Amino acid sequence: MSRTAPRICPLCEATCGLTLTIEGSRVTGARGDRDDVFSRGFICPKGASFGAVDSDPDRLRTPLVRRDGELREATWEEAFDAVAAGLRPVVERYGPHAVGVVLGNPNVHTMAGALYPQVLLGALATRSVFTASTVDQMPKHVSCGLLYGDANAIPVPDLDHTDHLLLIGANPLESNGSLCTAPDFPGKLKALKARGGTLTVIDPRRTRTAELADRHIAVRPGGDALLLAAMTYVLFDERLVEMGALAPHVEGVDELRAAVQDFTPEAVAGACDVDADDIRLLARELAAAPTAAVYGRIGSCTVPHGTLASWLVDVLNVLTGNLDRPGGALFPQAATDRTPGPAGPGRGFALGRWHSRVSQYPEAKGELPLSALAEEIDTATAEGEPIRALIAVAANPVLSAPDGARLDKALDSLDFMVSVDPYLNETARHADVVLPPPPPSQSPHHDFAFNTLAVHNQVRYTRPAIPLEPGRMAETEILARLILAATGMHGTDPAAVDAMVIDQTLGKAVKDPNSPVHGRDSREVAAQLTGDTGPERRLDMMLRLGPYGDGFGVRPDGLSLEKLLAHPHGIDLGPLASRLPQPLKTRSGKVELLPQPIVDDLPRLRQAMTDRVDGLVLVGRRHLRSNNSWMHNVPALTGGTNRCTLQIHPDDAERLGVVDGVSVRVKGAGGEVTAPAEITDGLRRGVVSLPHGWGHDRPGTRLSHAATDPGVNVNQLLDGSQLDPLSGNAVLNGVPVEVAALTARL
Repeated sequence: MSRTAPRICPLCEATCGLTLTIEGSRVTGARGDRDDVFSRGFICPKGASFGAVDSDPDRLRTPLVRRDGELREATWEEAFDAVAAGLRPVVERYGPHAVGVVLGNPNVHTMAGALYPQVLLGALATRSVFTASTVDQMPKHVSCGLLYGDANAIPVPDLDHTDHLLLIGANPLESNGSLCTAPDFPGKLKALKARGGTLTVIDPRRTRTAELADRHIAVRPGGDALLLAAMTYVLFDERLVEMGALAPHVEGVDELRAAVQDFTPEAVAGACDVDADDIRLLARELAAAPTAAVYGRIGSCTVPHGTLASWLVDVLNVLTGNLDRPGGALFPQAATDRTPGPAGPGRGFALGRWHSRVSQYPEAKGELPLSALAEEIDTATAEGEPIRALIAVAANPVLSAPDGARLDKALDSLDFMVSVDPYLNETARHADVVLPPPPPSQSPHHDFAFNTLAVHNQVRYTRPAIPLEPGRMAETEILARLILAATGMHGTDPAAVDAMVIDQTLGKAVKDPNSPVHGRDSREVAAQLTGDTGPERRLDMMLRLGPYGDGFGVRPDGLSLEKLLAHPHGIDLGPLASRLPQPLKTRSGKVELLPQPIVDDLPRLRQAMTDRVDGLVLVGRRHLRSNNSWMHNVPALTGGTNRCTLQIHPDDAERLGVVDGVSVRVKGAGGEVTAPAEITDGLRRGVVSLPHGWGHDRPGTRLSHAATDPGVNVNQLLDGSQLDPLSGNAVLNGVPVEVAALTARL
């Protein structure tokens, strides 16, 4: 007898609602949930493959502990005993910074990953923190921190209402959107065009998104910031700046005008390979549109001037009056956000509060560059102890970080490593203990992070569709026990972690005059929490304290977990709306248009106007059917166009003697790889492209399907030395490479 259950898809940032078909304890089908308040039935190939992802036979089902040099199955008790015995001596002998923590992208796709890592970092007090953000999106966090005083205050395009959308370095028809949570992003772009709007795409590749556009500008990789700076110049030069109601909330306009005077369209045209007249037209169309939004993503972040490009995206929205207005770029309001306080000056955003030990890279948002992880392990200095133990949570930096070969060796030199991962992958194979979470069908789901980036305010929560099978441990309990084992409290009831967080949060809330529970007894408030588990009680607390919450009885019609459970397809909280000045946490209480770190980095951008890289440059690409490296182990998500090939323009192929299907050698500063050539005019001359996440050819993994077609690791072409200096983000796009044809046809 089959049954159905709702489930929010955790496989990409679109967070679509699914309806699962379940037979016994197995998911046998998945379709879009037509009643979902956010996605309205949309589903992509990843969501449709939920059952195959969930039941992958290579998923680990029991912990692994290294004994006599081999990883062997163990009980949960044995595993956490080993974690405590491995981590605590390192902390006690060398200090907390000798323990590194690496958090991978999947953390933001689970409740456990949202609720527990920050508790772990706070309890460990380590500064050796690395995440996937510094190979992806850190420039956007830094630019928003500098502009708005809050690195997590990221405005998103109002896709449902804008008249003009300019995308730079973004391909949402493949990625489903990123730092912009929008189910059916393709449908929203088609609806924009159907209502008479304009779509412009700036990308060196003619992506599926670019093919949908009214105008495609094939910028030279790395030229994004120069192009945007020239558009900013045009707005000032042609007196097109019109901020309207936004003007009282902005400072630094005159200083910005002076700062961009050198970036004329004619001055930047050669460096970014975009005609000066086209640059002026882009700026004029943006200014003339009734409403407009500029949106930049990974292609404009993972370049030498990623923070400047991300900053200029918002500068253009500000100068055209499109920030914080419907149809422009707006700040979402998630149901679990903190209770909004009064508008006014804040503490601002600081960079470089500490630095990495070896290369002295400045921290950003509490993180060090993932590119620096290997050297922080394998290089001795007088500045302190190297990393001797590592905690990796849903992370595979051997594939996702530059120079994986060096990191591969460095991980073997650690005193101890623990990995929380469902797979024995290229990174987890080095661990002394592997702690596998259950499949998504057996886990609850609420999108804490992605709702802060959603293009429509809503709230949804789904309990596990299938009960936790015997021998499994909930991911929330795994991380709670990991916290206790790492901090000298091994053996304590894991429920103590949630109780501590609740006690601390409510203790602060009752003292906060802006909180709905101000002046009340925190124990009395805690007694009102509902939920079957500690994580549910924490969710209930956040909902009730949040901007739409019931305030623990203050607003009877407000949100609570109980109310949310009564709406299994979610609750619509309304369209995005203007919120300024409330989100601003800068010291001035205004949008600080030209922060000093930006001023200090502009000379480097001026120099780029005269720099020119000869030869080929490399860019990455995404596939619709894969988001992370582990998805290559699911047969339904590989094959077809989801292949690891080197795309190359026909003219470059002819010059190099490359023909379609021939094996080519690609060489970069970090090494070389060999991949089949795919000749296509879908990218500009002088640019080649390899997808990310491949390279499943190392021994000691248990990724049986991925190993049949391993592909190559594009990040091995990078030596990790090229970073955006403000954010520490790795430069993954626009890097010089050499390509040579081989004689053997694949």
